[in-house]
Amino acid sequence: MFVWKNEYSCNIAEIDIQHKRLFELAGDLYVIATAKDNVDYYDDICRIFKELSDYTVYHFGYEEQLMEQHGYDLAEYRAHKWEHAAFVTKIQKIQESDLDLNQRKVLMDIIIFAVDWIESYWLIL
Repeated sequence: MFVWKNEYSCNIAEIDIQHKRLFELAGDLYVIATAKDNVDYYDDICRIFKELSDYTVYHFGYEEQLMEQHGYDLAEYRAHKWEHAAFVTKIQKIQESDLDLNQRKVLMDIIIFAVDWIESYWLIL
């Protein structure tokens, strides 16, 4: 489901590497969500959510720093920064939900959110 395509490249190697890592983490969640077994993936989900949350904060900080360094348009920078903050807040809210009782629902919520984010993000590039 989360397959990197060359058309997603922003032609900044480090940013592309970071975006690919975010795709991998979302893909890891998708694999768990679509597993047809009765395994309790709680610990794996918590680990991936933590990494996704931490990596998202790192990535967005890196991206925002580059924008500042290269004189990114101030209005666009602020809008981008606001979207980053909204993404982090959404990830945190999903993490705070009752994951232990609703693993599949929580996973699907984050997967749908990630797909929507990817579609809207790369449509505006």
